[in-house]
Amino acid sequence: MSRPANNRSQNLAFNASEATSPKPTLAFFDAVAIIVGIVIGAGIFETPALVADNAGSANMVILLWLLGGFISLVGALCYAELATAYPHPGGNYHYLIRAFGRNIGFLFGWARMTVLQTGSIVLLGFVFGDYASQLLPLGSYSPSIYAAIAIAFFTGVNLLGVQQGKWAQNGLAIAEVLGLLLVVVVGFAWAGTAAPVVPKEPTSNGNVGLAMIFVLLSYGGWNEAAYISAELQDLRRNMIRALLWSIGIISGVYILVNMAFLHGLGVSGMAQSQAVAADLMRRAFGEPGAAFISLLITVAALSSMNATVFTGARTNYALGQDFSLFTFLGCWHKRANTPTQALLVQGAISLALVVLGSLQRQGFKTMVDYTAPVFWFFFLLTGISLFILRFKEPDVPRPFRVPLYPLTPILFCLTCGYLLYSSLAYTGIGALVGVAVVAAGIPVLLWMQRRSS
Repeated sequence: MSRPANNRSQNLAFNASEATSPKPTLAFFDAVAIIVGIVIGAGIFETPALVADNAGSANMVILLWLLGGFISLVGALCYAELATAYPHPGGNYHYLIRAFGRNIGFLFGWARMTVLQTGSIVLLGFVFGDYASQLLPLGSYSPSIYAAIAIAFFTGVNLLGVQQGKWAQNGLAIAEVLGLLLVVVVGFAWAGTAAPVVPKEPTSNGNVGLAMIFVLLSYGGWNEAAYISAELQDLRRNMIRALLWSIGIISGVYILVNMAFLHGLGVSGMAQSQAVAADLMRRAFGEPGAAFISLLITVAALSSMNATVFTGARTNYALGQDFSLFTFLGCWHKRANTPTQALLVQGAISLALVVLGSLQRQGFKTMVDYTAPVFWFFFLLTGISLFILRFKEPDVPRPFRVPLYPLTPILFCLTCGYLLYSSLAYTGIGALVGVAVVAAGIPVLLWMQRRSS
């Protein structure tokens, strides 16, 4: 495999007990559990009401969730080519550095360390904290306390080793999917008969574009498969299988859940609900049903958090391999088979963001705004990198090639561009903070270049 001429990852020397590389220890099921665990987070409990409010009809609701699955599939096909041609723990970071050079690669690594992954971890921490506080409140800062405890716990679990991290993920992902399937059964079997008649008429004039933003927010996260490419057994066969199976499971669960919501509450009932899953379970089983949903949401948030902690540290490790200022991040612990320093730095930044969210008193919303524009900007660049790498490195073996090239990646890039625009148009001050933090990486980059010259 060819490498950029100025890539110094092979030239850095580390202590023998630390300076090792990732080993293929993840099986097909482990990859599916990680992807499903990241994607099926708390979003599916929040966004269906927003989608219903903007879709205008029951048929449009289902159509939008089907379209979300299709768009995710298109993106997954693009990522499957990149991940199998360039297996690397840095994932997107590695593709961007090969396609656009070290400067763009550094800015992505910086953004993922300070905004994207850490912001996502904290966002999930606040979701967990909000619902755990419904079951056992810990005072006025209860959500923040729960978020900090969860971040520290899962950072510790992954520090113990890759086996502990993946076992925790497998268990949480299974519990999450089974819980959602129980919601589906309740929606079809009990809630529809227990609920009062709700008119199934459109509740708004409809804004399909805005509804699609919420749908794709719920589908987000499957791209994290790129960060386990260097640790996946039988990469050529298992990467595309894991992506296809994961998106199939996620799409099926999402569509069934929304059909259950529609059957139990109707379009108007969904659109007017502040907690659509809790309302569905409350109509079937009363307050115990609502308590069950709170517990299920905490499991979903923890599942996504553990998977996000697991994959996020891999980019920090790759950044440390390539840039001397962050050399301390490029250490891979031989016994635990995990990037220990990268995990510790990621956990520290995440805890600092918990403090920021606590000061704002709107932790979840603050983190959504903070991450969205940066995420879609680099997602777009990753799609473009597929074209550039096909042109620059035509001789690199590609075990999997995107079907219908170039139409498939063009569609993916257009979708990313639209979501980038929407994330800037519909988010608040938190988006500007996220962009500013990424921009702060530019003087750091210039300082490193000046020092090295």
